[in-house]
Amino acid sequence: MFYKMKSYRNINAIKHLLFSSYPILILFLILNSCSSVSYESVYPTLRDGKYDSEFPYKGSSDELESITQTVRRITSTGFYKSYFFDMADKITLNEIRNSSPEELSLESGYADQSASGTATIIYHNEGKVALLTCAHVVNYPDTVISYFYNDEGNITPFVEAMLIKDTEVIYAAGFPEGSKLEIIAMDNKHDIAIIGRDYHELSNYHFPVFNYPTGSAKDLEWGTFVYVFGYPMNYQMITKALVSSPNRDSEGSFLLDAVVNKGYSGGIVLAIRDGVPNFELVGIVQWVPEEKNNIIIPGKRKDDEPYNSLIPYDGELFVKRDSEIKYGIAKIISTETIQNFVENNKQNLYDQGYYLNKYLKD
Repeated sequence: MFYKMKSYRNINAIKHLLFSSYPILILFLILNSCSSVSYESVYPTLRDGKYDSEFPYKGSSDELESITQTVRRITSTGFYKSYFFDMADKITLNEIRNSSPEELSLESGYADQSASGTATIIYHNEGKVALLTCAHVVNYPDTVISYFYNDEGNITPFVEAMLIKDTEVIYAAGFPEGSKLEIIAMDNKHDIAIIGRDYHELSNYHFPVFNYPTGSAKDLEWGTFVYVFGYPMNYQMITKALVSSPNRDSEGSFLLDAVVNKGYSGGIVLAIRDGVPNFELVGIVQWVPEEKNNIIIPGKRKDDEPYNSLIPYDGELFVKRDSEIKYGIAKIISTETIQNFVENNKQNLYDQGYYLNKYLKD
């Protein structure tokens, strides 16, 4: 009797253990079955042929690092001969054209303007190398004119200063032979430029080229996930963003919520079609909104010594034009615009030995 009672108690104990563990057992079976499900089933949109809106489901650091090797920081400088005129002489632009700035100016000198941005190596063959960037990063106007203002703050027809471009230089960081490049083709209206150089004596030099497919910005949707490459403040960086306002115009331009800074202009934007590493070029960064304001500042002290904020300032005041970047909005030039640009400049590029057929429309 004792033996049977012991067995009965053991059976009850087993039943209790099974039923009390039933939820855990079911959860284990579910998790175990999920581990064998492919990513295509968990993420069905990865195989829909569209650009992905999800954060990448697996790492792609190796591919991203390889892409960064093709992205370069560029700087450009325009050098100007400057002429300054006396308000009392009331010199107009027509008078300068009919004479010369040398004869009419009160004094002359030299000035320069500089800019920096991002460019990507898109071509290299037999020593010729070409990079894609924005025109405003490398282009400077031939002539810059400023006019006097009257006491009421209105602009007058009298020229205050005239700057005439003398030379312009473009450099790509890390390139051989001083890194100096030239403009191969440019479109100021659409803000696109191809810069490069013929390194005929260095035909065996290796330039890493961006070799991922050219995508279609018109296929982007609200919330499409993208990567953005650039050199903000001269630091190489990658950031992520989401697409807003796709197809803002007939050429497929769009906006990003990327927090980009100065130096990102010309940086490539990559979308992902059906999972990493299926990157496609969908555009380049054009600009971020910038608000300009006039602010009053004190005069500059000798050796740039700071002012004591606890002591009232009673010296001369000056007006400075200040700009403030509105972070979180970036306008992108679409691949369709880039392809149209290459198509329109195809013969010019061919004549110079640059065969960018990959960037032509199908």
